[in-house]
Amino acid sequence: MPTALVSVYDKSGIAEFARELHGLGWSLLSSGGTASVIAEAGIPVTDVAEITGFPAILGHRVVTLHPKVHGGILANRSDETHLADLEEFGIDPIDLVVVNLYPFTSDPGIELIDIGGPALVRAAAKNHADVAVVVNPDAYQSIVNEIREHAAVRPLTRRQLARDAFAHTAAYDAAIVRWFDSTDDDEHRDELPRTVHLALEKVETLRYGENPHQAGARYRDLTNPTSSLGWWNSVRQHGGKEMSYLNVYDTEAAWRLAHRFEQPTAVVVKHANPCGVASADTIEEAYTKAHNCDPVSAFGGIVAVNRPVTRLMAESLAPVFTEVVVAPDYADGALEILTAKPNLRVLSATKPQARQLDVRSVDGGLLIQTADEVLSDRSNWSVVTDVAPSDEQWADIEFAWQVCAAVSSNAIVYAKDRQAFGIGAGQQNRLDSSRIAAERSAGRADGGVCASDAFFPFRDGLDAAVAAGIRAVVQPGGSVRDDEVIAAANEAGIAMVFTGRRHFRH
Repeated sequence: MPTALVSVYDKSGIAEFARELHGLGWSLLSSGGTASVIAEAGIPVTDVAEITGFPAILGHRVVTLHPKVHGGILANRSDETHLADLEEFGIDPIDLVVVNLYPFTSDPGIELIDIGGPALVRAAAKNHADVAVVVNPDAYQSIVNEIREHAAVRPLTRRQLARDAFAHTAAYDAAIVRWFDSTDDDEHRDELPRTVHLALEKVETLRYGENPHQAGARYRDLTNPTSSLGWWNSVRQHGGKEMSYLNVYDTEAAWRLAHRFEQPTAVVVKHANPCGVASADTIEEAYTKAHNCDPVSAFGGIVAVNRPVTRLMAESLAPVFTEVVVAPDYADGALEILTAKPNLRVLSATKPQARQLDVRSVDGGLLIQTADEVLSDRSNWSVVTDVAPSDEQWADIEFAWQVCAAVSSNAIVYAKDRQAFGIGAGQQNRLDSSRIAAERSAGRADGGVCASDAFFPFRDGLDAAVAAGIRAVVQPGGSVRDDEVIAAANEAGIAMVFTGRRHFRH
């Protein structure tokens, strides 16, 4: 008679699974709460203590750590010496191990570091030639079906289950390492961890990657206790085609930027850069202004808003070819208007969480940095010109600074009345970005402000802004030619603010 060892923290479905196994002629071995659940369901079960001769000790820290358990799991059934050891020491083989671990990420701490569970899982996975291991309750029914059809768990299935088991314990250990790093005292905590252990679960297969010939998928971080709260896990797609890699990438950029602002704000993103941003009293007004920043680039773009989409906004957006629209919610009638467009991906989601690390691939490893934090506190900013910004200019300076930090470097943003009119992005020199911003704004930013993500290395970029009618500038400062640039601003009679913090984005 085959034997299954069942010891689970998550007991959902376990009594039904045990009943199915018993009905298929399996004997059941269990411990603690799991054994109680099975017994209370009227299913015969043997407590592990009966075969080990030891009760659970040390506050349940030691239950299954015993040769009569691990010997039964690890014995190679094709090795005569192993079989002889089983006979000599009275150890019965175990054919199926069903274990899921203490939920460490739910409340990280010492007592939720599982020891016996991972030991059982790893032992069974190592000996998958003879033993099947199940760590996911979602697999119970398929395992029952396979045993019913084939009288056993087939070798290929056991191998896949073993692979999943080692992935499970690897993620568990990675989460524990992350917890240790996060709870170090200030003296021993590194700004970046000494080692990084990735454990990611594929949660969405994307339509394709950056290009149609590339595969793409979205993964969830299993080591982060808050990853389940990530806004992508809350997304509801109400209509449209499947998401592609770039749809996700650009939507992430748009959604994060929209939530940097308290006022109703709309963002239009194209190729990871905002091509339109505006804040207004209503979300429909914000969207109209954001779209009007650069209607040409908005074609095929991503729209994100930080307020529910109204019917009026939906009527404005519907005629514009848009890849994705994402919002907290949709008012009556708005969803029907937008989902009538078969190719428009219509999403609703919760607010994004603050990022901790930015990660990129390099040959043989990863490039990791702490996430860029864009501060809106002006306490460390300084006015460096003879003229100070007016109250209206301060509002536009703060707005333009937030937008500029989300634009690929070199980045220049011209804005007025909380509306971006010219965005120069991704140029190899700041002067070209200034010229592009001036060209895109086409005079609409006259009297407005300019934000630069890094210092002006020469006065030419500032001169281009002045020629476009800009009356106030915000930039980090820090150039060896700061005095020359400040002098140029004073010559033009405009205000200039230094933030002391650069926001390059590559």
